[in-house]
Amino acid sequence: MATRILGIDIGSIKICAAMAEMDDDEKVKIIAIASAESKGLKKGSITHIEYAAESIRKAVDDVKRVAGTGFDKVVVSISGKDVKNIDCKDIINIPDKEVNLKQIERAIKGAEFKVKVPSDYEIIHTLPYNFKIDSQDNIEDPLGMNGERLEVEAHMVAVQKSAITNLRKAVERAGLKADNVVLASYASAIATLNKDERDMGAILIDMGGATCDIAIHSGNSVRYTDFLAVGSWNITNDLSQQLHTPIADAEDVKIKFGTLRRQGSEVVTLPILGEESETCEKSMNLVIDIIYARVDETLRYLAKKLSESGYVDLAAAGVVLTGGMTKLDGIRDLAVAIFAQIGKNVRVAKPMELEGLVEAYKDQAYSCAIGLCLYGAGRFTPYEIDSERELRYKGEPVTVKTTSFVNADLSFTNQEEIKFENTEPKELIFNELDLKIEGSSNEPKQPKERKLNVSWLTKFWNWIKDLF
Repeated sequence: MATRILGIDIGSIKICAAMAEMDDDEKVKIIAIASAESKGLKKGSITHIEYAAESIRKAVDDVKRVAGTGFDKVVVSISGKDVKNIDCKDIINIPDKEVNLKQIERAIKGAEFKVKVPSDYEIIHTLPYNFKIDSQDNIEDPLGMNGERLEVEAHMVAVQKSAITNLRKAVERAGLKADNVVLASYASAIATLNKDERDMGAILIDMGGATCDIAIHSGNSVRYTDFLAVGSWNITNDLSQQLHTPIADAEDVKIKFGTLRRQGSEVVTLPILGEESETCEKSMNLVIDIIYARVDETLRYLAKKLSESGYVDLAAAGVVLTGGMTKLDGIRDLAVAIFAQIGKNVRVAKPMELEGLVEAYKDQAYSCAIGLCLYGAGRFTPYEIDSERELRYKGEPVTVKTTSFVNADLSFTNQEEIKFENTEPKELIFNELDLKIEGSSNEPKQPKERKLNVSWLTKFWNWIKDLF
């Protein structure tokens, strides 16, 4: 039975929704991508819940229309704004001398317990980056190994409670319920980093419309995250101000002539801000100089942040750039020159090759949304405690919540989880509704009626009346 996963990249400029389908062999196919203008968000934060919900609903409606189907799981992104990076570790005994999943979970949660997380923050990821059994270090997967003591070192990603509460509210008001909340840069890393980059360690920078999200990935885990409230929209603002032209026209110029390479003596005709009926001519080289200045400043600031992080040496594979801003012609050449100062080479990455990823979807702007779908399909680090405080691990059974079926025009209120293996379809029972999962030959039966014992109630009522 195929599981359909909806990934929603909640950006400050655009809401991007991607839908993927995972079959019984765990192959992932992208079946639709759509986007909508983002309202009610600014610089990575929700500023108006109703507007944000409307934007999410619009993107989801569009992706459902393109896909022609509903979905079973919902995974949403949260920006790296106001994120705290916390390292933790713990050691536990192995009573049976063989490591099992419960002991791995106990070790990771024990590591969480040993550090103090600010009361106004909530953990959304706890990602182990090193396991030890007795004196043996750098164990990739401790499951099934023998020993007396299991030690884990992990990285915790915590976000402000108010930010994640507002995000969940906006998603719920859009008629959805998030199965998982995932850090945007983590999702982008899942979609873009290749095996060598994950093994050697890499710096992932998702350069979006209003923000740049950073993740240093090493040892099968995110080791450090950061955030910069600058994106391609700042280029649009710069062009509007310095060319004295309306925002919409500045955006058109950026998209049409977006390059960092100087041109000849070409000119561009633009309307004048406040007097749109009149136009003026501007040199293309002036336009390029404005774009270049903003991109140069952004990349230098990112390099400075990385240099000061203390984690840059973990990224032997260098810097991987993705996101809509990286579509500017010539950005890689400039990035190579700037990141060479911290000893890192640069690659501009599109999402990894997947079935169904047609040319129109092979766009850096979709990296996060596709990464969210892959996360929902189990393409995360070998072990982690997720945003719902559950242990996630590779090869786990697919988990679908009853709320996922709201989009199939079924109304369930029970929030219990239904788990099934990726082998053969099993019957799902929702309270007193006897339904078969999609793909079964049986049609859904009508809800069973609850029968009240009327004669008993009548007798009880008559007894009450006799008392008075």
